[in-house]
Amino acid sequence: MIYLDNSATTYPKPLKVRQAVSSAMQNSANPGRGGYDLAMRSSEEIFRTRKAVADFFGFQKEENIIFTLNCTTALNIVMKGTLKSGDHVVVSSLEHNAVMRPLQKLTEKGISYSIANVFPCDNDKTVDSFRNAINSKTKMIICTHASNVWGIKLPIDRISALAHEYGVLFTVDAAQSAGIVPINLTFENNIDFLCVAGHKGLYGPMGTGILIVSGDTVPSPLIEGGTGSNSMSLEQPSDLPDRLESGTPNYSGIIGLRAGMDFVSSKKIENISKHEFGLIKHLYKELSKIPKVKLYLPEPSEEYFVPILSFNIKDMDSEGVSSALNKKGIAVRAGLQCSPLAHKSMNTLETGSVRISPSIMTRPYDIDYLVSAVRKI
Repeated sequence: MIYLDNSATTYPKPLKVRQAVSSAMQNSANPGRGGYDLAMRSSEEIFRTRKAVADFFGFQKEENIIFTLNCTTALNIVMKGTLKSGDHVVVSSLEHNAVMRPLQKLTEKGISYSIANVFPCDNDKTVDSFRNAINSKTKMIICTHASNVWGIKLPIDRISALAHEYGVLFTVDAAQSAGIVPINLTFENNIDFLCVAGHKGLYGPMGTGILIVSGDTVPSPLIEGGTGSNSMSLEQPSDLPDRLESGTPNYSGIIGLRAGMDFVSSKKIENISKHEFGLIKHLYKELSKIPKVKLYLPEPSEEYFVPILSFNIKDMDSEGVSSALNKKGIAVRAGLQCSPLAHKSMNTLETGSVRISPSIMTRPYDIDYLVSAVRKI
């Protein structure tokens, strides 16, 4: 199989990740829940992973790193634990349903939102669109770092500066950028909440995510329960990370996530990005030569995109193209990719798109085989 759906989940996982998960399952007890050696060692391994996350993202407070089930959970914690009735939120026109569905649900509680249009390859117009969407009730800007459909990268450094100019909280959905684009909270310190998927560009197992509470505002818990700390009290602990980490954690997944970040660090983000962009640019040039292939954006560049490419074949449904590619042993993602807002921005709500997302594991041969298959279709 030629796997080109890495924006959903990277596959295959590196050997060191698989070994780390296996070892963790064989040599662990419930971390933070016992004073015996095995439980204590498990707690130490969790802390080591927090430290690894802090180092990876240039952050200083390990206790403010929260392990979650996925990026969606992290976003829900931020929105549902921070926003109150009467608050207003600004989002981009490229947001995933991980943002839009909980936000739409929150409108039932008196929270409103506006959508700022993203202008591909024109950061000035994009930032102006965000500025124009802010009003006197705006509490937060929530912004994807990169579109999971079109690969369009947003200027989060400028949007974060804009947010804090207006005294607004800034949340970044880094599901499609972490591990592909350098994110350093030491320098990008206007990000209040960084939400990360562990199973994508960080090469960790599914069922892992990260919330970094970088600013002074701490969300209320999405759930309450056992934390292994202050057990005499029926009140949820106020200190991080316990405040936002109730219940037994996904220990083996978290240890696998650390191995995934080690893998990315060993390969170096700039090398991963260069490899993937080389493949995507080659794919773009070859697809542009096929008359019935429809491309929606200019050739991707590192300044304005991450290495993701969506296309369609004229007079064909995207799911039909995906099915035809699957019969040739090629795995791609078609349809709306859980991002109807992004498709609305390109007028592809009716057709969806065929999305190609390589990884460091993808070979030039894989792209050439894909192009050959598209020609035959």
